[in-house]
Amino acid sequence: MPKRGWLEKGETKVNIDKYFEEYEIGERFVSRGRTITEADLVNFSGISGDWYPLHTDVEYVKTTPFKQRIAHGMLVLSIGTGLCNLQPGYLIAFYGMDRVRFVNPTFIGDTIHVESEVTEKTDKGERGGVLTFRQEIKKQTGEVVVSAMKKILVAKKPAC
Repeated sequence: MPKRGWLEKGETKVNIDKYFEEYEIGERFVSRGRTITEADLVNFSGISGDWYPLHTDVEYVKTTPFKQRIAHGMLVLSIGTGLCNLQPGYLIAFYGMDRVRFVNPTFIGDTIHVESEVTEKTDKGERGGVLTFRQEIKKQTGEVVVSAMKKILVAKKPAC
């Protein structure tokens, strides 16, 4: 697992800051970290309407195997998306996600980061191309908390 703030050989920070043709299969990216807060859980509950007690009720969770509140899976996935630096002019659109799995809990106080690898490139003609990334959101322990295949539509180099 890369240490936060440090990159291993062959890794770069997560940026969609180049054209479709410039990406290579196997290219790897690592984001900065972000700590999950109680405010995140409360705000996400209010926005989403998901007040399930596993996320919001301190007394209830004491009766569960987790013993503490768990961040909503979709909250963690959303924050993970925000950790990827998507630059206008290159990114055209979010294209979708497949095989999303919430494999371990994320608790208040956990710090997450995103590790991604380009696994596929699909040319879409003049519209650009779709990049498929294997994405893992990990917490400070190195445990994967969310895994998914993420697809984004990226611009091609402009014609001269």
